Amino acid sequence: MSAVITTYLEMHDPAELRPKACADERFRILECSVPQWQFNRFLYFTVGEAWSWKDKRVWTDEEWREHTESARLRTFAAYYDGSPAGYYELHRGGSPGAPAEVEILYFGLMPAFLGRGFGGALLTSAIEEAWKMRPRRVWVHTCSLDHPAALQNYQARGMKIYPNP
Repeated sequence: MSAVITTYLEMHDPAELRPKACADERFRILECSVPQWQFNRFLYFTVGEAWSWKDKRVWTDEEWREHTESARLRTFAAYYDGSPAGYYELHRGGSPGAPAEVEILYFGLMPAFLGRGFGGALLTSAIEEAWKMRPRRVWVHTCSLDHPAALQNYQARGMKIYPNP
């Protein structure tokens, strides 16, 4: 088994975004305005299954509730004809008095929606929503276990690789 390679990407100005639209009106992205930890857990497990997302699999219900109900977290779900198609979580970082940053904490599509051209539109939405939170930067990390097109999608939207912190 080869070593997992993690890549960190960032954007410092909303003008750097190279958006990708989705012409299919059946694909919609909505903010989950009522936090429901069970839904976040469902999204995490379903989207992350193929990509070895394991860090939160051991969480208790209480840990899921605290994560989902945090004032620093916003969750957005993608739907296709009413069916869940993917999601992303945005996490506002920084400390009081310090410039904030927004991490695209989790991002991905449900297995039935991979390869249908929705990833670029979903990422565009994530970056646009992150910039609405007025951070000094938007960042994300991906790894060699993620979808093979993940890194390419981040770069195609204008995110730049930066050295491992």
